[in-house]
Amino acid sequence: MTRHLIGAHTVDTGGMDMAMRRASRAGMSTMQLFTAIPKFYGDKSNVSEDRVRRFRAAAKDTGLDPARFVTHGAYVLNTGTPDADKWTRARDGLTKELERSSLLGIGIVCFHPGAATDGDRVGAAERIAGAIMHALEQVDSKTRILIENTAGAGSTMARTSQEVGMILANIPRRHRARTGYGLDTCHLYASGYDIAKSRDELTRTLDAFEAEAGEAPGFFHLNDSEGALGSNRDRHALLGKGLIGAEPFRWLLADRRSRDVPLILEHNQKHPDPAPDDDTPDPYDLDMMELLRRFSE
Repeated sequence: MTRHLIGAHTVDTGGMDMAMRRASRAGMSTMQLFTAIPKFYGDKSNVSEDRVRRFRAAAKDTGLDPARFVTHGAYVLNTGTPDADKWTRARDGLTKELERSSLLGIGIVCFHPGAATDGDRVGAAERIAGAIMHALEQVDSKTRILIENTAGAGSTMARTSQEVGMILANIPRRHRARTGYGLDTCHLYASGYDIAKSRDELTRTLDAFEAEAGEAPGFFHLNDSEGALGSNRDRHALLGKGLIGAEPFRWLLADRRSRDVPLILEHNQKHPDPAPDDDTPDPYDLDMMELLRRFSE
């Protein structure tokens, strides 16, 4: 799989370092992780010296490069909200995530941008961009902040190529190299992009995002979908076990835009609670890696 950087959001029982060791044993060349509990803003959460030391030791032992990793921001961040207090807390949570990830040498922070709770999608796009700019100005590093497209439930932003482009259009040129977007296949399907219809339809979808954003995606989340096309349901399934099916992922891996960017699996684990010192890879991770290995040949 030399052309592709493939990994998963592995179980972090025992710490981020153990998540990395499980990824390595599954044959992954990248991975995704949380640096703080994702159900909270994380605006005051730091990474202890011990966690940093263990993380760097695992990187040395496994040979994996954190610059190829993805951190997923907290789920509760709503950088599109018109509520000033909530926006400030979300902005600060995103900034703190960038700070933690930069300390660990991680290459990408991805996050769900939030929702236009007042119905003003243009204003929400401006507020999302403002939060990104604040974080980049506060933390000087090589780590990038990338918007993740959403499944489109309620008033969530970034559900279309036009909305992703609208957000990024508010980022000044001096910051554009450190921001961008990534695509989740389940979210694409759930928001109405029929990427399972044909290889041409998948290509047209990727073309649309690239044209609106002015660049290709900086990562992909490889997820099948339990929800129907256009259902706006963010429910992931193992590849080939949902309504997208396996074949579209073969098409995606044949597309130029899937190369040299993290391709991250985000499925449930068969064994979600391993012992803290057990670095055995999860069977589902091994199954999905084998499937993608075949698709990469």
